[in-house]
Amino acid sequence: MSTPLNPRLAARLSSDHRDRLLKHARPVDIPEGTRLFEEGGHADRFWIVRTGTATLDVRVPGRRPAVVDSVSAGELLGWSWLFEPYRWHFGAEAMTRVRADEFDAPTVRRMMDADPSFGFALGHFVGQMLAHRLFSARVRLLDLYAPHGSGL
Repeated sequence: MSTPLNPRLAARLSSDHRDRLLKHARPVDIPEGTRLFEEGGHADRFWIVRTGTATLDVRVPGRRPAVVDSVSAGELLGWSWLFEPYRWHFGAEAMTRVRADEFDAPTVRRMMDADPSFGFALGHFVGQMLAHRLFSARVRLLDLYAPHGSGL
């Protein structure tokens, strides 16, 4: 089954690179409310979401995790698998039923090392996605905690 990819991913990876990556996909069906990973846990996999939505959250002492972003169809879920020490920087939960392609991070890292062109393309995409997610998290936190009219 071909995975519909977010246009940002499709634009960053050649059809050969996309095909090579998707050969290592394992389809998963994740029920609503399932925790996919916990902040600080071992990041050994990532997903490309086919359908559904997952939320990204951060720990808040004495409270439920604060949602800082969401990931939906065609988007990449997880980036901590790419950077040592391979620990999740956020937590994630399936907000709805999520169908996704799951990837084994060590396998993909080996593929990236073996083919610098593939590694650069995938690493560049993950970097751009990371910058987008951090910006979204910043905006969300400012919405939640910045004083109104602070000019931030």
